[in-house]
Amino acid sequence: MAVSETTDEQRAEQILDVFDTAFGELLAADPAAFQVKFRKMAASAFAFYRGTACLFYADLERDRHGGPYLDERTGRVWIHGDLHAENFGTYMDSNGRLIFNVNDFDEAYVGPFTWDLKRFAASVALIGYTKALSDDQIGELVRIFAAAYRERIHALATGAKTCDMPELSSFTLDTAEGPLLGALRAARSRTRFSLLDSMTEIREFERRFAPGPGTIELDAATRYKVLAAFDGYLETLPDESLVRPDSYRVKDVVGRRGVGIGSAGLPSYNILLEGHSDALENDVVIYLKQAQTPAVSRHITDRAVREYFHHEGHRTVISQRALQAHADPWLGWTELDGAGQLVAEVSPYAVDLDWSDLDDPEEIAAVVADLGRATATMHGAADADESGQMLVPFSTERAIDAAIAADEEGFGKLLVDFAHAYGARARADHQIFVDLFRNGRLTP
Repeated sequence: MAVSETTDEQRAEQILDVFDTAFGELLAADPAAFQVKFRKMAASAFAFYRGTACLFYADLERDRHGGPYLDERTGRVWIHGDLHAENFGTYMDSNGRLIFNVNDFDEAYVGPFTWDLKRFAASVALIGYTKALSDDQIGELVRIFAAAYRERIHALATGAKTCDMPELSSFTLDTAEGPLLGALRAARSRTRFSLLDSMTEIREFERRFAPGPGTIELDAATRYKVLAAFDGYLETLPDESLVRPDSYRVKDVVGRRGVGIGSAGLPSYNILLEGHSDALENDVVIYLKQAQTPAVSRHITDRAVREYFHHEGHRTVISQRALQAHADPWLGWTELDGAGQLVAEVSPYAVDLDWSDLDDPEEIAAVVADLGRATATMHGAADADESGQMLVPFSTERAIDAAIAADEEGFGKLLVDFAHAYGARARADHQIFVDLFRNGRLTP
């Protein structure tokens, strides 16, 4: 049964079934965290969309498996898995450069490249709707995204450079413009000291985590397990991350529990480490977070993909390293209580793209074009030649370029039609979700 043909009552049952599969165990373990998550999702159709990648992929499989532009290669590339308009921002790479690119790789996996593009296109429709843009304006934004993506993929595949694209690398302080440059400049103005000041305090001449509502004091047994997991994590770091032994002296450990849209119910820990010198302002905070099952993985049946990963922490890190050139040097994985963990730095240089002041259609169009280029760069990095992994042992940019070249005109139309249809579906689903939540049908 196609999603578009269901009644509201039938759709409500579909939503409940998908939520039970995706969130059931975590919700039962921590209902309070999901109350917070669901209230955040109830705030807007876009917030609902952000929190329901599980529903999105269930719908893609329910309505049509496969699709245009997909073959044995383009249907099996590294994808972000949750590519929406707010999953872009800044980070400092392993070379010390500030980069603007795609972020948040918790849902990354191997699958059809068009699934990333469709998820982004529908998010543009939702943002455009909240900004009172017409359907024609929204369609034009999606076409601009598609054209920029296609142009950059072709340039990466052929090694071509144009006057509009003298460099094919990520956006930096030297190459970014507009709101992307603004985000990079905001990141540059931040300091490690200000981050440490917000999370820690000095006690007896040493830095420690400050107590507060966001932290959980650990008992001796839990602290021991976390430190043992930390030792296992060190073995997963690339050689170039091993700055000096002092960098790994643990000063303090605290527990945290995720209550965000994507992290509800997932236990996590912050670890305070000695920095590269004795100065207290050089200390480093890393987080250790239980990795989740990516929504897209429930709809990919490739056994080779599933068996490639030791656990979800390993999957998240390998995927991020594949998709993000020169990733966080602290990025690694470990296990705790039998569950895979993602480990990375709590970076002072992370600034998300802010859509709140983006209202002018021309400025939005310029940003959407840049995000199309960033997406293509991400997909282009994700092959064995670039990232060193062997799960996708071919040039992704060449495979995608050839697939799009077979039907240039249909590429933009595919994404525009999907954006309008699924944007409308998500707005209707949001109202159904709110009613389910208000009437107590989303709690155990």
